[in-house]
Amino acid sequence: MRSWIQAFFTGDSLKMRAMRGSMITFLGFGGTQVLRLAGNLVLTRLLVPEYFGLMTIVQVVTTAVQMFSDTGVHVSIMQSKRGDDPLFLDTAWVVQILRGALLWVIVTALSGPAAAFYDQPELAALLPVASVGLLICGFRSTKMATAGRHLALGRVTLIELSTQAICLVILALLAFWLRSVWALLIGGLVGQALNTLASHLFLPGHANRFRLERAAFGEQFNFGKFIFLSSTLGFLLNQGDRAILGKFVSMSELGIYNIGFFLATVPLMLTRQFGDRILIPLYREKPPSAGAENRVKIRKARLGLTGAMLVLSLFLAIAGDWLIRLLYTEAYHEAGPILVLLALSGMPFIISNAYTGLYLAAGRSRDLTLQLSFTAAVQMIVLYTGVKAFGLLGAAIAPAIVAMISYPVTVYFARRNKGWDPGLDGGLALAALLGAGAVMLWIHPEIVSRL
Repeated sequence: MRSWIQAFFTGDSLKMRAMRGSMITFLGFGGTQVLRLAGNLVLTRLLVPEYFGLMTIVQVVTTAVQMFSDTGVHVSIMQSKRGDDPLFLDTAWVVQILRGALLWVIVTALSGPAAAFYDQPELAALLPVASVGLLICGFRSTKMATAGRHLALGRVTLIELSTQAICLVILALLAFWLRSVWALLIGGLVGQALNTLASHLFLPGHANRFRLERAAFGEQFNFGKFIFLSSTLGFLLNQGDRAILGKFVSMSELGIYNIGFFLATVPLMLTRQFGDRILIPLYREKPPSAGAENRVKIRKARLGLTGAMLVLSLFLAIAGDWLIRLLYTEAYHEAGPILVLLALSGMPFIISNAYTGLYLAAGRSRDLTLQLSFTAAVQMIVLYTGVKAFGLLGAAIAPAIVAMISYPVTVYFARRNKGWDPGLDGGLALAALLGAGAVMLWIHPEIVSRL
């Protein structure tokens, strides 16, 4: 036992690095969510739901521009054979900075049209200031990506938690003093600046310099051109509900929806964290196409990670309404039904999300782009139709409908990459269906009527 513990903390095998990475990712993400929840509880007692709705639109616009221009720098460093080459890293850093500056300009230019589209004049002033954060993040060190490449996530996690804790204290003080949406905006900028500074000062690795190599740029561009498209589609998948809701519901309703969304999507967000930090390196070093032994290892990793996230989703669905009533003031209680339904309807995406790492580890970002194209198109149709007809209820149940329609396309591309596992997918889906049925039939049969 003692030798196993020592190997766990010091071993350099892929298994031990993956296990350490899983533990650190879980603890780091858990710590992040605890801090976010604590900050949320304080801020919702100082600020009205309308301010959270406005910030949701600000985040939708800035995230849209950011993802519509994603060059895949982080993933490129993790995937490339030159991922540890200083010149390759410097080229990635320069491209990242130039992109941040361009995003700053674009968001500022879009602030007026966005204010008019959502009929919220405040956005014309909020968005140009918020876009400064995109410029700040452009200077973030590539040491972050290098740490992810080698599953050395301890310091990265510590930096993220420390900067977030400081940011939340600043946010609470600003909210108490200003009592306006500007407290949320300024606090967010401070957090981005602290994180960027810490990435240079407290991580080991190559110190970035302003250098640009044509070959490195060419490799990153060729890899990133499909990442750009898949990120654009990723925005539609991850932010499309709030982008559409902002047009059809009030800012107060959107703020309440965002509270439920924040809690309900914790399992899916954690699944994506595991995918980026654990499954991509695992797929890269143990590709399932190389033999049955690799497929068994991938299956065990997926079963442990995905199974845990499905259990977490069911817990949130069972206890979600009670948690909202316990933790939040009455003004936010309608987030309870949203939390329950979103936790249930997000489970199919948790099951299929693992295949993203399969494509990226093999350098086949084109397959991911084509798969996401179909899924995004389906989601926008389902969301628009559902929100227009049923409002918040339509947005809450849309993920499950979209996941079921798009799964055959996921299967097609997973089979092309020799990584589809029908037995595991089927078993997890059956467990999720039985759990969701129990929640809706016996625990929360009245939940739909409250929306």
